Amino acid sequence: MRFKLGLTGSIGMGKSTTAAMFVNKGCALWDADAAVHRLYSAGGAAVEPMRAAFPEAIEAGAVSRDALKRIIAQDPDALARIEAIVHPLVAQDRETFIREADADILVFDIPLLFEGGGEAAMDAVACVTAPPDVQEARVLARGTMTAEQFRHIRDKQMPDAEKRARADYVIHTDTLDHARAQVREIVTEIRQKATRHA
Repeated sequence: MRFKLGLTGSIGMGKSTTAAMFVNKGCALWDADAAVHRLYSAGGAAVEPMRAAFPEAIEAGAVSRDALKRIIAQDPDALARIEAIVHPLVAQDRETFIREADADILVFDIPLLFEGGGEAAMDAVACVTAPPDVQEARVLARGTMTAEQFRHIRDKQMPDAEKRARADYVIHTDTLDHARAQVREIVTEIRQKATRHA
C-alpha cells in the first residue's frame, strides 16, 4: 500500500517545516518547488527547451528565475508558454519519484495543489495553516519581499479558509510541537487504515 498525501498551504504557513516532520515519520517527500529548481539548474531537463523558447532566460547554463519574471512582466503570454514547457517535465519528475520512492506514505508538497486540480491524483490532502498575522510576520522575517509583494502573492492564491474546507486534514502550525503532534496523528491514522485494509 502506498498512500499519496498532498501537502498544501499558502505562502508563510509553515509547509516546508511540516513536510520535514512527515519525512521524520518515515514518509517520502516530493517537493514541487525543488523539482522546478532541479529542472532549471545547469544540466536540468528544462534548460534546452527554455533556451529554444527564451534564450534571454539562460544565464550561466541555467534558467534564471529573475529573467523569467522580467520576460513575463513584459509579455503576459509568456507564462503560458513557460508552463507548457515546465509542467510536463515536472509531471515526469513526479512519476519518477513515485516509481522509485521506498515508503508507505508519499507526501507531495505542492503549493498550488487545489489551484491546479492536483488533489484528484491524491488519496488525501493536508493543508497547513496559521493566523494571518503570523503568516505575514513569517514571510517578512525572511527579508526576501516587501509587505506589498507578500499581499500580492497571497491575494493570487486560493483563500486559506477555502483550502482548509477542501482538505482532509488541517495542520495548525502555531507552534512546532503542535504541528509535530498533528503530523504524528495523521501518519498514525493513515497507517492504521492501511493495516485494516491490508
